[in-house]
Formats: sequence, C-alpha cells, structure tokens
Amino acid sequence: MPFGQLVIGPPGSGKTSYSNGVQQFLNALGRKTIVVNLDPANDNMPYDCAVNVEDLITLEDAMDAYQLGPNGGMVYCVEYLEKNIEWLTAKLKPYADEGYYFIFDCPGQVELYTHNQSIKTVVQRLEKLDYRLACVHLVDSSYCTEASRFISVLLLSLTTMSMLEMPHVNVLSKIDLLEQMGQLDFSLEYYTSVMDLEYLLFHLNEREPSKRFGQLNKIICELIEDYSLVGFSTLCITDKHSVASLLKEVDKANGYIFGALTEGNESILMSADSTDLLSEARDAQMRYEAMRVDAANTRPSGAGNAPLDSVLERMSIVEHQQGI
Repeated sequence: MPFGQLVIGPPGSGKTSYSNGVQQFLNALGRKTIVVNLDPANDNMPYDCAVNVEDLITLEDAMDAYQLGPNGGMVYCVEYLEKNIEWLTAKLKPYADEGYYFIFDCPGQVELYTHNQSIKTVVQRLEKLDYRLACVHLVDSSYCTEASRFISVLLLSLTTMSMLEMPHVNVLSKIDLLEQMGQLDFSLEYYTSVMDLEYLLFHLNEREPSKRFGQLNKIICELIEDYSLVGFSTLCITDKHSVASLLKEVDKANGYIFGALTEGNESILMSADSTDLLSEARDAQMRYEAMRVDAANTRPSGAGNAPLDSVLERMSIVEHQQGI
C-alpha cells in the first residue's frame, strides 16, 4: 500500500520548500520519495517533479480559454483534475507499484479546502485505491504574534480538517523566524497546544474594545474549544531535527510507522517512542531564541542547547519495507 502526505496551506506558508526539503531528507534516509505537483500555477519548482499537473492543464491556459481571473482559473484547474482523475492515477501507479512514498504539493488557495469539493474528491479516490495519506497543513508562525491573526488560523485549520476528513497534522512553519516577527503574548507551547483561549480573548478584546466584536470573539473562541481538534507542531525546514520530529507525527497520522504489519516488524513497538508536542514546543522556542541571541553576540555560541540535544539524541525515524 502506498503512503504519502498532502501538503496544503495558504500562499507563502512554505509548501514548496517543505516538499523539496522533505523529499531530500527522506531520500537520504533511504525512503524512496517523489513529489507530485498539483499546483497548476507552480512555475518555480526546486524539486524533481515526478508527476506534474501542468502536463494536464495550466492556470494560464484556463485563464486564456475562459477569460477567468487567477482564483477562478485555479478552481477550474482543480475541477478539471477531478474530472480527469484517471490521468493522475495512471501517472502514480508505476511509482506506487515500486513502493514510493508520495508528497503532493497542492495549491495555496484556501477556498479549495474550505468550500470546494474537488480536492476532497481526488483524495477519496486515491484512498479507495488503498493510498494511505495524511494532510500536512502549513501556516506561517508569524500569525502567532497577533491574537486576531491566530484566531483566523485556528478557524481555517478547523474548517479544513472538517472539510477534508482525513488524518491531519497542523504545522507552524518558519519557526526559526518567529522571534524576528514580534513578541508573543504567551509561550510557544500555548499556541501549539491551543490552550484555554480565554487568555487569548483578553488580549484580543484589549486591542479591539468594541462590545459587538467582543461578543463575536467570545463565540468564535468557544466554537474552536468545543471542537477541541486543532493543535500544532513546529517546523524549521533547514533544521534536520525539526524535520525528523515532524515526520514522526506524519508517519503516525498516515500509518507508515506501523509498517506493513508483517511478522518481525518492530515499528509498532517503536511508535511508543512518541514525540511530546509540549516538549517540542519548549525546545523549539529555546533553540531559536538561543540562535537569535547568539546572532547578536550576547552569549557564547551553543550555550543553553543541552536540554534540546538530549531530546534529539532519542529521536528516530521508522523505516520499513513495504509490500512484504
């Protein structure tokens, strides 16, 4: 059975950089990995693309043929892919038969995952063919610097999870740049765990004192807490330890960590070596704060990293032979 991940997120969240980095990382580990580009407007692909939707349709062709704008053209392209799903499955089959791991680099228009059904239909068709997929939803960590922006990210993540109905890993990307974007109201682990939003509501209403918006903010926060589905992992794509930690979560979400369930496969027992997301958030904040301070030459290089190093030494990525 083929495994993979569907990489989505708003424009600028780092989907293409993530796809490129994870492909290189997994190939270096010995896990045969290919990237499938499902973005018909992706003109700058740093990775080797094994399957490219632009061989089927491009955004420019759709806009020219039907006099559409960029958003309308993108919706048309995705719906066209849905109608021609046999083209995609035929392109994927040779790689699936050889046991490749798939990374699907998707478009950035959020309405494709919150309102339109085409991506969901494509995923469901692949799942019927026994593809084991997890959704990796990237959002820029800069949204944590403002309460209103973070609430909007929570709503987007919750809506996407409800819409796609597949295993989901939400990720705060570019975490190494977070300290350059502004001061956080709370520690990073508060945002990754989406703790009691009453504290965030106070900061939100403090900056938007209108009573009408205050009541709306309260209802939105209560809605998010009632579902209690959203949480975040962190990612610095240039840090192999951060990538390894995230991949452990993705492997658990799509079932790769459990292997082919064959005799002698110990990967199920290894799944007990799970990553504590709270600890990872603390370590990420400590690590990148140390990097920022070191860059300013206010402390010796490498100071304060011992707790993180002790965690990283215990990290592992499970590999197994598929289809045995």
